[in-house]
Amino acid sequence: MTVEPPAAVGNVKSGARLVRRMAAKRTAQAVWEGTLAQGSGRVKGTSGALPETSVTWASRTEAPAGKTSPEELLAAAHAACYSMALSAGLGRMQKPPTRLAVEATATFDKVGDGWKVTTMELSVTGKVAGITPAEFDAAAKAAGEGCPISGALKGNVAISVHAKLE
Repeated sequence: MTVEPPAAVGNVKSGARLVRRMAAKRTAQAVWEGTLAQGSGRVKGTSGALPETSVTWASRTEAPAGKTSPEELLAAAHAACYSMALSAGLGRMQKPPTRLAVEATATFDKVGDGWKVTTMELSVTGKVAGITPAEFDAAAKAAGEGCPISGALKGNVAISVHAKLE
C-alpha cells in the first residue's frame, strides 16, 4: 500500500489542473564534542518543534539518563509516520479512526564488529468504529509496508507490526 496524501495536501490548483508541489525537505542538526565514549552531543530540528536535546553513547547503549539516542528519534519518526499511514488507509476504507496509539521500538545491537539498528517493532491500538479485528489487522500490516519511514528501513531493518482494537 502506498500512502497518498489527500489531494489538498502537497498540491496546488493551477487553473483546471492539479500541480504537485516540490518535495518536502526537513532538516535536523547535530553537534558532537569529545570522544565517542566520554563525549556528548546535541541534536535539534530546525522547525522549532524538536527542541535541542542531549545525546551520548551511553544513552544509546546503556541507560538513557534523560538523554535521547538516534534510535529513539528514529522510533519517534516511525511511530508518527506509521500513525499517519494507517489513518490514511483506514480513511480510504471509509472507516476513519477516532484514535490510534502507536509505540515504535528500535533495537540497537552489536552485529559482528559494528553496531546496527536490527529491528523496529510497531504496536498500534486503535479505536475505529465499524471495523472488525481482521480488517484492522490487515490495514495495520498494509500501513507497515506503505509508510515512507518503513520504506526507508526496508531491506535493512526487520519491521514487525502488532495491532489491536480498543
